[in-house]
Amino acid sequence: MMHMTFYWGIRATILFDSWKTDSWLNYSLSLLACFLFSAFYQYMEDRRFRIRLLSKNTPSSGGGAAPLETPLLFSKLGGSNWPPSRFADAILFGINSAIGYFLMLAVMSFNAGVFLAVVVGLAVGYLIFRAGDEDRVLVVDNPCACA
Repeated sequence: MMHMTFYWGIRATILFDSWKTDSWLNYSLSLLACFLFSAFYQYMEDRRFRIRLLSKNTPSSGGGAAPLETPLLFSKLGGSNWPPSRFADAILFGINSAIGYFLMLAVMSFNAGVFLAVVVGLAVGYLIFRAGDEDRVLVVDNPCACA
């Protein structure tokens, strides 16, 4: 039976039909896996952020074009001026997106223990890997909140 509201209990199906918990040991190990996966998500976000900072710190030619002189679509699609860091950033973004969706689907098991393990894992991962982000300069490429 699939739960549609949060519940407490050791019987849960997480992500796959084969990942079912029916004992305290299985449930505890599953919560530990969710916790570690969540902390790893924050680690990967930090790696992606550092690669982006390293690629932004490369010397550029001149001051750049004014925003109105740059075409809207073709400014990002120029083929020959893509540094390897852009590909690394895209790969890490894809990996991080996959991890984020897996975490979301794990929470959608509606087990309160899984929910708490994911949230606490994200918080601990943020504390360990990303708590110094306020010292870094954040460059907002697109001011639209939906981008």
